[in-house]
Amino acid sequence: MAIADDFDALRNDPDPIRRGRRATDLITIYQQRAIELARLRKAAIEEAHHQQGMSYTDIAAQLGITKGRITQIRTTAPGPERAFFGVGPVSVGIPRRYGFEDGRERPYFDANDQAAQEQVEATLARLSLASTRIAIDSDRDVPPSGDCVIICGPKSAPVARNLMNDDPDFDIERHDDGWWIIDTHTGRRYESPFRADAHTRIDIGYFRRREDRGRVIVHIAGITSIGSLGVARWIDKYVAELFDPAADTASGVVECDFDADFSVSDSRIILGPNIVLRR
Repeated sequence: MAIADDFDALRNDPDPIRRGRRATDLITIYQQRAIELARLRKAAIEEAHHQQGMSYTDIAAQLGITKGRITQIRTTAPGPERAFFGVGPVSVGIPRRYGFEDGRERPYFDANDQAAQEQVEATLARLSLASTRIAIDSDRDVPPSGDCVIICGPKSAPVARNLMNDDPDFDIERHDDGWWIIDTHTGRRYESPFRADAHTRIDIGYFRRREDRGRVIVHIAGITSIGSLGVARWIDKYVAELFDPAADTASGVVECDFDADFSVSDSRIILGPNIVLRR
């Protein structure tokens, strides 16, 4: 919908509560677009300087701004890796699970899933991206609209299975001996050491980032929920190296170490994008 249409629909809505909610939503959307425009302007300035050989003084003159303003833009606007998660706002979803307490079935969220969600939210905040939380119910089969991060394995909800089915590189399958991440090109299977032996505090997880009709979907799935947290920690550390503006997809398998309190101490990629890790 065009901006003018948004405003006209908002002004003409007779319901004050709906009008107020829509105004709040649009403020967030426009703020995110403004930040993205700042990122795109910074990228354009750097492209003109590094690829076309223009001086920053010449760029400033062409853009009708001062050289000091060019310096400010270069130091304050978000980096290109912000676009790894889209434009924003970004929905971050984890599975709603069910367990029995006092003889009654009650909903709950896994603590490691929540930690992964909080890690992704922290990454998004660092990249000047607004986020909202969603619960992924066991019957959900499609991602939410807009940019989103889905932290969910195929056992928890069909949305994860449907996302995996669209990935030509990896799959997560259950066999008689447990869950495995599969390299579909080689057939190699990656097992969670933790699932094989609970005394081994190493787990694995999967991620895929893809563009889908103008939005970005990032899918994270651990063999166990601590594996998802390991992936989220790894992406936070290496998102600048991971993001490639020329590629609309990126996927890989990450292994992580954790302690007895399920705190991730280290994470590393074991299969995926051929990137240079500089940190």
